[in-house]
Amino acid sequence: MKTVIELITEELEVAFTKAGVDTSYAKVNISNRPDLCEYQCNGAMAAAKALKKAPFMIADDVVANLQDSKLFSKIESVKPGFINMTVSPEFITGYVNEMAKTEKFGYVNAEGNKTVIVDYGGANAAKPLHVGHLRSAVIGESVKRINNYVGNKTIGDVHLGDWGLQMGLIIEELRDRKPDLCYFDESYTGEYPSEAPFTISELEEIYPAASKKSKEDTDEGRVFKERAHLSTLKLQQGDKACRALWHHIMTISKADLKKNYDNLNVSFELWKGESDAQPYIEEMVDKMIADGIAHESQGAIVVDIQEETDSKELPPCIVRKSDGAALYATSDLATLVEREKLYSPDAYVYLADKRQELHYTQFFRAAKKAGIVKPDANLTFVGFGTMNGKDGKPFKTRAGGVMRLEHLIADINEAVYNKVKDNRDVSDEEAKNISKIVGLAALKYGDLSNQASKDYVFDVDRFASFEGNTGPYILYTIVRIKSIINKYIEQGGKVEAGAILPTDKDSQKALSLSLVKFADVIDSAYHDNAPHRICQYIYEVSNAFNGFYHDTKILAEENASLKAGYVSLLDLTKRVLETCIDLLAFECPERM
Repeated sequence: MKTVIELITEELEVAFTKAGVDTSYAKVNISNRPDLCEYQCNGAMAAAKALKKAPFMIADDVVANLQDSKLFSKIESVKPGFINMTVSPEFITGYVNEMAKTEKFGYVNAEGNKTVIVDYGGANAAKPLHVGHLRSAVIGESVKRINNYVGNKTIGDVHLGDWGLQMGLIIEELRDRKPDLCYFDESYTGEYPSEAPFTISELEEIYPAASKKSKEDTDEGRVFKERAHLSTLKLQQGDKACRALWHHIMTISKADLKKNYDNLNVSFELWKGESDAQPYIEEMVDKMIADGIAHESQGAIVVDIQEETDSKELPPCIVRKSDGAALYATSDLATLVEREKLYSPDAYVYLADKRQELHYTQFFRAAKKAGIVKPDANLTFVGFGTMNGKDGKPFKTRAGGVMRLEHLIADINEAVYNKVKDNRDVSDEEAKNISKIVGLAALKYGDLSNQASKDYVFDVDRFASFEGNTGPYILYTIVRIKSIINKYIEQGGKVEAGAILPTDKDSQKALSLSLVKFADVIDSAYHDNAPHRICQYIYEVSNAFNGFYHDTKILAEENASLKAGYVSLLDLTKRVLETCIDLLAFECPERM
């Protein structure tokens, strides 16, 4: 289904041709002056120089060729050469009727389907999720869902940090706390237990204690850190005892992480980690050296990534340290090797803090230079800003520590719960169920409504408000629409897609004009990995609906056909909003 802008553009192209003007000038935009018109074309201004003719004369000729068009109720040439257009109620109503009956409301992915890997987890094993993990998970889940919606086969990977020094630290702290475990008995030759010798609560206490101990500037601290390095090395070299403990750590960590990601309505198709890339590293680096892609520099093996077009000097990508150790870039490159082998994707999207941009530039360029991916491979880095407190600094607990994500969710749920109890007479159980759904919407919309690269202030009171540009406001709009439709059905009415009638109501047209932007918004959000555009769109649609609702006696309308048309328009609005919030990865309760 063509978009409204495409249909108007086609109409203008015919008119431009008749006026002797190249069709490339017939570009149509949504008007930035809605008080004057709905759509606008400035092509006459651009064509004036080429045609050596006054722009208003060109615009006059084009408009003269469009006087009989059924698309417009008004089209005029405005000096110095603008073409202002207002579409007819019949045209826009016909379009929304077609939208209502068409799969995906008329959206078509012109590029065809692809296989896309979205890397948006980045959590570390043995550590609980905290507020620093929020943006990657929330934005990444939405990017994945948008890719799925447009028809791509999309694979989300949590890409756990599970192979670094933290593992050695945990193993050595366990040794100090539970020295009698069989894993630390060098003479032990039996099978290691299938049950972990610790709980998730113990594990969450063990890692910070070990990390603190390793940073102490004492002989004991230095010795402990050296022991942790040795255990990490033994783990990576395949020591059976270390591997057995590592498997316990991973089993318990994954179960806890999945529970917490579930609470965010975030899921992954792959639960792979840095450890999965290890078998590919040695061969990959050796091939880079043999192919002349990597070379020795001050004892390390590096890949030069500088390009002639760079405005500043970029350091090389180190793939092997002087002591033989691998780095994050090495692991990321080897992960690409595995992903190419197993999935052969057409595109990759990586989400991480925007301060890691250099790392991704190095790693992407090294991957292409080494032939790990094709030269034209689509490798995209979506760098996000920081979630800050009201003081403008990175969000912390009142005590100044990093807040666990489950505590943040609990805080916003409580804020919503209090508002629900204040506004409605509902049971505690229902209020808690509502607050869980609405609280997640408040949290996610509060994040996603900001452009990913921008920092933003986390404000529980503002995010949980039922008014303004918030998640609860969007949900309240959907609940209101559901309530009207349910009452209509109770009165014996039937909801039919495509039964909307044209009227002269400005509020109905405003709602229709908002709805018809759907395909363009989805396409833009998809190509730019920009969920915030969907947030902007549903806020606009919600405002337009509420304007229509306050302006129209929907269920009191005496004309049955007109009433049925109103309800069909509401049904389309509801379905569009529900589709969009699903792309943002939250849901709507039955009532609020």
